[in-house]
Amino acid sequence: MFDWISDANLTALIGLVGGVLLGLSARLGRFCTLGAIEDALYAGSSLRLRMWGIAIGVAMIGTHLLIGAGMLPTEEAIYLRLGWNPLASIVGGLLFGYGMALSGNCGFGALARLGGGDLRAFVIVVVMGLAAYVAISGPLAQLRILAFPETPADPTALPSISVKLADMLGLTAPTIGILIGVILTLAMFSSKEMRQAPTEVFWATIAGFAVVIGWGGTAWVFANGFSAIPVESHTYSAPLGDTMIYLMTSSGSALNFGVGSVAGVLAGAFIGSLFKGHFRWEACEDPRELKRQMGGAAIMGLGAVIAFGCSIGQGLSAFAILYYGAPVTFLAIIAGAAFGLRQLISGFAVAE
Repeated sequence: MFDWISDANLTALIGLVGGVLLGLSARLGRFCTLGAIEDALYAGSSLRLRMWGIAIGVAMIGTHLLIGAGMLPTEEAIYLRLGWNPLASIVGGLLFGYGMALSGNCGFGALARLGGGDLRAFVIVVVMGLAAYVAISGPLAQLRILAFPETPADPTALPSISVKLADMLGLTAPTIGILIGVILTLAMFSSKEMRQAPTEVFWATIAGFAVVIGWGGTAWVFANGFSAIPVESHTYSAPLGDTMIYLMTSSGSALNFGVGSVAGVLAGAFIGSLFKGHFRWEACEDPRELKRQMGGAAIMGLGAVIAFGCSIGQGLSAFAILYYGAPVTFLAIIAGAAFGLRQLISGFAVAE
């Protein structure tokens, strides 16, 4: 590796680059998980949900191109090192989606809003990061492991859809992944609304490309560096806690990919909000709203750890590598968010 930069700092720089792209996508392209679900359920528009489809497809194509070129060792990808626990994907996804609805943002969305001056998002980021660490290594860690046991993945049967289909069809995993990615991306253009939205298509593509940068960059450091660097891509649950810990203990700790990614989203969102003229300081004036957002953030942090990723971690990064749990978790997040939105909007009132 270069003598002027450590492996950890290099992965943080890779995370920073991808994070900036994701932050710009959020502010300039309105790339948002909860916003996409709200539009589909209550505004009659599938545009932003289709943006997710394009981002997933692009990430899937790029990631499997890396695998096919031998630049990404599938067995080292963080999502494929543990066996899949379906119950964890469902329960964690439902909790995350419900918490996201209550707080009004996912972790990624809160970072993007914070970059635009929204101090309410700062509370969401801090509470979610703390809650994630409570579930990872704090008081709830043993209970989480007991309820949702973690087992190493079988190296001969990785929990990847592309690997499984390759064995069944006699094709290579990269070929399967690229084909699925292409089909998914093209399917998103079946909507006239999507075909007439070049800006949204561009930023969805950029979001997918950011995930590819994460996988490819960390895999390169893993193969060429001297440290035990995990092969990973963007997610925003544990990295929020990692960032807070680094800010408090930087003299005795090292940077990592997640910290760089968090900083990148903040920077990209800040630049995007200035470009659009949308930057302004905002605060919460209603204590009841703040209480709801803090509760939602805590539920999100717990749900993301149980599900092994958030809306970006499972909805993009894990999807890119076609991890078994990605589509299940993503659907559970949507269901949990729909439940939470229904509660907030109508309070489950019986229709007359």
